[in-house]
Amino acid sequence: MTTVDDQSVGMDYLESFPRKFLRVYLPLGLIIFFLLFPFYWMAVTTFKPDAEMYDYEKYNPFLIAHPTLEHIKKLFFDTDYPLWMWNTVIVSVSSTFISLFASVCAAYAIERLRYKGSRYVGLAIFLGYLVPPSILFIPLAAIVFQLGLFDGNLALILTYPTFLIPFCTWLLMGYFRTIPYELEECALIDGATRLQILIKITLPLSLPGVISAGIFAFTLSWNEFIYALTFISSSENKTIPVGAITELVNGDVYHWGALMAAALTGSVPVVILYSFFVEYYVSAMTGAVKE
Repeated sequence: MTTVDDQSVGMDYLESFPRKFLRVYLPLGLIIFFLLFPFYWMAVTTFKPDAEMYDYEKYNPFLIAHPTLEHIKKLFFDTDYPLWMWNTVIVSVSSTFISLFASVCAAYAIERLRYKGSRYVGLAIFLGYLVPPSILFIPLAAIVFQLGLFDGNLALILTYPTFLIPFCTWLLMGYFRTIPYELEECALIDGATRLQILIKITLPLSLPGVISAGIFAFTLSWNEFIYALTFISSSENKTIPVGAITELVNGDVYHWGALMAAALTGSVPVVILYSFFVEYYVSAMTGAVKE
């Protein structure tokens, strides 16, 4: 008679190192390589002198023989990069908070108030996200000019929610839908208002969804290019994506060292955000499962 232990011993060959290498380590290694190689290339180009950058016969293109900080110095002291960074932070944080507030209110109203046609309203909001920004920026440009918001952070803060709110609302609708209605009914019987229910019951239970929507909104705001290029003209008011491209490319001359330095340092805040909130997101999800 074959026991469970005998079966487990007989299946050990499936966990041999060659098979495990092909099934686990090799795919993971390829994924990590393709994900991290662009950051490695940015770092190499940032700290590599121009002489090494263009002389591939004498120097290895993937290694640095004589590291330099000239490109970082050029970026921070010869351009308005510190102002670009500050503008990007202000615009991204402000538009993220505005979008989250509007999305939470809209998603709660659609999913929890139970009125006729709520599903069609939710679908219409999501369809608004599918409209390409390259089409939306034309009417938005006319509005921005008429309101006198051109060439200012407020122009971006008020226009970014046009593509952030639809997707964040659609994402939060899914989280709100999973919360039992009985919790709200009990709170209503105890005399709680809709606002108290939203703050004390719905939001804590849907915290992973709120964090996901916030990360999504912040990342899109940080990397947005079309609106920032259209609505901002002066160098000191530009964001990092626009400033790096317009100020560090002169005709057909590309300052690759400074460009890669801008891309590398500009990605650091997003990496920090993901590193901090991913841990909090996992802990929130674990707590929700335990409850």
